[in-house]
Amino acid sequence: MDLKDIQNLIKFVAKSGASEVKLETEDVKITIKTGPDTETTYVQHMPMTTQMPHMQMQAAQPPVAGAPEASVAEAAATAAAKEDAKYITIKSPIIGTFYRKPSPDKPLFVEVGQTIAEGDVLCIIEAMKLFNEIESEVSGKVVKILVDDSSPVEFDQPLFLVDPS
Repeated sequence: MDLKDIQNLIKFVAKSGASEVKLETEDVKITIKTGPDTETTYVQHMPMTTQMPHMQMQAAQPPVAGAPEASVAEAAATAAAKEDAKYITIKSPIIGTFYRKPSPDKPLFVEVGQTIAEGDVLCIIEAMKLFNEIESEVSGKVVKILVDDSSPVEFDQPLFLVDPS
């Protein structure tokens, strides 16, 4: 599990309203506790070959001007938003499952660095067994794909960053 997955998990827990979530795999153990003023994340790396005591890390909350209770995920999102402000964000028009290919044996609709035109199909979002082609409303170059293939997406969730220049 990499840092991006952990940040996404923190965001999900914060939005869900759960007070505590524990996730344990063969090599990682994560506990996220949320409260009115805090959000604490513990990550343990558990080596598969040894039974040594595990280190426990606590994610510290960085100071954010005007929002001392901001979480690590919110700080990361703010930093990314400043960096990506010059790009156009293509967002999901519906709730569903995001797919980058029309079928498993077909090529991807778009890749990072590819130039797209208005009306080009960027992805498919499956909602209630209906496959909806999502077309670009802008022309430009795909800078970043923000969602992994076969992942659930929410309404208005950013999917792609496009450089219009």
